[in-house]
Amino acid sequence: MKKLLSALGAGFVFGIGLWVSGMANPKKVLGFLDVAGAWDASLMLVMGGAVAVTLVAFRFVLARPKPLFSEKFHLPERKHIDLPLVAGAAIFGMGWGIAGYCPGPAITALTTLSTESMVFVAAMVAGGILHRLVAREPG
Repeated sequence: MKKLLSALGAGFVFGIGLWVSGMANPKKVLGFLDVAGAWDASLMLVMGGAVAVTLVAFRFVLARPKPLFSEKFHLPERKHIDLPLVAGAAIFGMGWGIAGYCPGPAITALTTLSTESMVFVAAMVAGGILHRLVAREPG
């Protein structure tokens, strides 16, 4: 139960952060990506803040023998760059650039009940299901 409540709390804090930073607003994100036009650099502060917190906090977190509510840390084990990684990153970037959403902010934006956020999340879920079927991954 502690694990579920901590995940819910972390998700809630993350969602609030997305709203406060403007990341749940696709127009704000598209303005940030428009470096050749009317560039809105304000999300650079969000990114800088996230990187700064991560650089400091991860040292302390990973120095612990295990997380508070799990038996071990679940960190990436693969260290090499391969075609699926590059292709996935490219598809993610293109989708983000076209729609102005990535998964976290898109789910947060569902609270607006906008058609575009609902269509994006539905397509995202459908794409995940299709990938799972095609790749035949377990689970």
